[in-house]
Amino acid sequence: MKIRFSWPAGHLTATLEDTPTSKALAAALPISASANTWGEEVYFDTGVSVALEGDARQVVDPGTVAFWTEGNALALPYGPTPISRGDESRLASPCNVLGSFDGDPRLLATVRDGDPIRVELA
Repeated sequence: MKIRFSWPAGHLTATLEDTPTSKALAAALPISASANTWGEEVYFDTGVSVALEGDARQVVDPGTVAFWTEGNALALPYGPTPISRGDESRLASPCNVLGSFDGDPRLLATVRDGDPIRVELA
């Protein structure tokens, strides 16, 4: 499944795997939210509540589309966060891995704290 993220300075598409969290997210689309930034990560509330999946991870590759179950939020790392060790992308806590961005995830660097962000099926 492909989804599209849009914000004032850009947009990216991502490909999601077939997981319970991806299905729950797709059912809630489109979603509009206010973006938050944390180091080189963008995250925002989705209004979707799901359980932590068995393969949840805290350290992921830049460009991973992850779901932070503790905050009902999408977590979109494109580089190190304040708790990373070295250049890794370390999320606040283990997150469900949904998929990855199709383009350069560094475009997320143009998202500013408080920017409106929209997620829809691509």
